[in-house]
Amino acid sequence: MKVSLMSINKLTAPQKNSKMIPAMIFKSLRKNSFKTSVIPLSEEDLEHLVNTLNIDKAQIDAQYQIFLNNHPEGTISKKSFRSMVALSNPNANIKKLSKHIWRIYDTNMDGLIDFREFLMVLHVMNNGSSEDNLKQIFRVFDIDGDGTIELGELKLIVKDLSKFDNENKNDMYELAESVFKEMDENEDGKISQEEFIKACLGKKKFSTMIALKIIKIFIEL
Repeated sequence: MKVSLMSINKLTAPQKNSKMIPAMIFKSLRKNSFKTSVIPLSEEDLEHLVNTLNIDKAQIDAQYQIFLNNHPEGTISKKSFRSMVALSNPNANIKKLSKHIWRIYDTNMDGLIDFREFLMVLHVMNNGSSEDNLKQIFRVFDIDGDGTIELGELKLIVKDLSKFDNENKNDMYELAESVFKEMDENEDGKISQEEFIKACLGKKKFSTMIALKIIKIFIEL
């Protein structure tokens, strides 16, 4: 499987296994595909996915049926999402982080993940450019969805990362401080998406460290 974010030269993640959470989630859906549902995929969503992802309609319809068989309502709830992420990382303390990963998928912030959102993430994380992937990861840190990352948001993320990685919380807070100083180029007290991407692709030491910690979540340990 092609995993663009894992293979780019600018960020190098652990390569034990190239399967990522989006792919693993879809694999778990395929295993449980035994129900039937008649909710059709809207023409608007179908055309958007065909034109954006360059995938033919038959392939999208097939994947939609797998998705729908497991989620007959046509959406994934937060509770179901937590269970799916936990299956991908059964030995990790993923509960806190799942709510942050959720933001990558729920792009319209309606509290649900529909098929269009789900497939877009699956495609970008496995086939998108490094910049596209970092745009997705940026949403993990942008807790309030205002398009910027504040120091408080960054510290909350590293706190939850410390539980996932079983690392010292104080060390992680120091990392957050270092990351913020590195990324906040114009020193306006917040990190823009452009600053975030620039710092990560520029291989700045602490920025790369924090990005790789998020990428690690997208690898089956």
